[in-house]
Amino acid sequence: MRSCTIVAIDGPAASGKSTVARTLARRLRLAYVNSGAMYRAVTWWMLRHGADPQDPEAVLARVPRMPMECGLENGASTIRMGGEDPGPHLCDDAINQNVSAIARMPEIRRMLVEKQRAYAEHCDLVMEGRDIGSVVFPDTPYKFYIDASPEVRARRRALQGQRDAITARDRADTSRKTSPLTIAEDAYVIDSSNLTIDGVVGEIIGRLKLKGLEVPD
Repeated sequence: MRSCTIVAIDGPAASGKSTVARTLARRLRLAYVNSGAMYRAVTWWMLRHGADPQDPEAVLARVPRMPMECGLENGASTIRMGGEDPGPHLCDDAINQNVSAIARMPEIRRMLVEKQRAYAEHCDLVMEGRDIGSVVFPDTPYKFYIDASPEVRARRRALQGQRDAITARDRADTSRKTSPLTIAEDAYVIDSSNLTIDGVVGEIIGRLKLKGLEVPD
């Protein structure tokens, strides 16, 4: 793997990490990669093709026929499933309710981690998810963990029009055996409960400068 700049942004659902990562990537002029969208795209494809996400055997039997293409467009990650863009469906209730089951499967995680690491072969990037600093890019010196109180995250989720249970999602993400949601030992933790997006981004940029990363004016 070539030497490149990777800023890892991890955190639980509705912590603000996705918006923070997109904003930060624009500020740093780096590519933005949403790893969570990959798991959601797999969930969407499985549901569409009749596989119960709660049934690992049914899911894994369909993986060899799953036409998943990950790329970059206008500085952001893209996903095509058989040429189709699943983006408009990735926050549907059915996806919210089943994506944790897909994310628990070691075979799925290994496949998607390979795709995530492949991005670093082509460009510098900001990648957000749940195991970016701990598993996908453990050697990057630029690791951040964005958190917020359960109450704040539940309100944010409701404002987004999504109805998945934050507590249940947290339990599923932190208790899975493969790549659980965890705070990397050398990650810098930011509580976004009472901060704006710009406030979180500003704090991250300050830490990056302290670590010697050159930040565009």
